[in-house]
Amino acid sequence: MFGLKFGARKKPVEGEIVIIRINARLQPVQRGEHFEDPLGEVLADIGVGEVTGGGTQLTGDERGIDFCDLELSLTDASESALQAIIAALEELGAPKGSKLIVEATGAETPFGAAEGLALFLNGTGLPDEVYAECDVNFVIEEADRLMGEAGKVKGHWEGATDTALYCYGPSFTAMRAAIEPLLASYPLCQKARVEQIA
Repeated sequence: MFGLKFGARKKPVEGEIVIIRINARLQPVQRGEHFEDPLGEVLADIGVGEVTGGGTQLTGDERGIDFCDLELSLTDASESALQAIIAALEELGAPKGSKLIVEATGAETPFGAAEGLALFLNGTGLPDEVYAECDVNFVIEEADRLMGEAGKVKGHWEGATDTALYCYGPSFTAMRAAIEPLLASYPLCQKARVEQIA
């Protein structure tokens, strides 16, 4: 998949390089908040290395974001250390379809437990008064309220024709059912599309 990639600072690296490909559609700030910063704390706590960089891969279409990467420099890349990193990422909510890649060997280990839901709000096909009177922030807040423990809006993308909200939680089906009343009643949700993304 081609597209732009934008990322965080990149530190000089020493040690085994491991790439964490997170199957989550998050912009750099959200990537840092949900994965990069907490994982950095975990790595420091267990003494196996550090996060040396990160990036967000864009798709070039209305989906906006394809995935996120974290680059790790590990002083301990043993199987037990890698499994501890995977367990930490799953605890942080890493979606299904994520993978850990050891750069030197190309070895990939799939991981992830969360499922993903993308809600694409129509940005061009609704009456002008809907855009004037409705607020996407209300959609985010109400979706979070309705989903409760079932999920959370963790990312977004504003494209040329749609605004995408990316939700993650234990079950796509539960998230979809929870937001159904919002989709059926709020004018800005008319003509919205829902897709499973993890």
